[in-house]
Amino acid sequence: MITLHHLNRSRSHRILWLLEEVEADYQIKHYTRDAQTNLAPPELTAIHPLGKSPMIEMDGRLITESAAITEMICARFAPHMVPPITTPAYVSHLELMHFAEGSAMTPILLNLYVARLGEAGAPLHPRITQQLDAHYGYMNDVLRPSGHFVLDGLSAVDIMLSFPAEIAMRQDRAADFPRLAKFVEMIHARPAYQRATALGAD
Repeated sequence: MITLHHLNRSRSHRILWLLEEVEADYQIKHYTRDAQTNLAPPELTAIHPLGKSPMIEMDGRLITESAAITEMICARFAPHMVPPITTPAYVSHLELMHFAEGSAMTPILLNLYVARLGEAGAPLHPRITQQLDAHYGYMNDVLRPSGHFVLDGLSAVDIMLSFPAEIAMRQDRAADFPRLAKFVEMIHARPAYQRATALGAD
């Protein structure tokens, strides 16, 4: 049995979705953000020093970091969601798995934090906007005709890039990046995604 340490309104949602997709045997431990600070509760720090979600317990050990968790779950339950290591698609898989939490998240988080500075953050906004446009544009352009990122069916990369793609849509960028908008519509229509949304609801 896998245990998912799940924080509401967090990147943990995509791991919950993945667990539903692969029909793994798992349980959820729910954690709720502080209503005033929006920070994760101290109970998560008691599990891991960084106090972040998602985390899973599998095979008697704690596993952190979304990409590592996704790789581990796919290796165990859905190897078809990762391209064969000898193929060019596997290189794209590696690039985009790292892009999801590296390059893509950097301007998203900067936009979030700088917005809290008010007028003091104004000089930074043009550069952040340029970087958001570049990263969303890249995601929009690398989508395959099938609507997926690496394979022509659901892959580990689709799971990982779901979060920044959804952020783009929350920022009202559907008209700017229509292929990315269709990707988000597609994943939201999946029964496993809808089950995960219900299970992870606040």
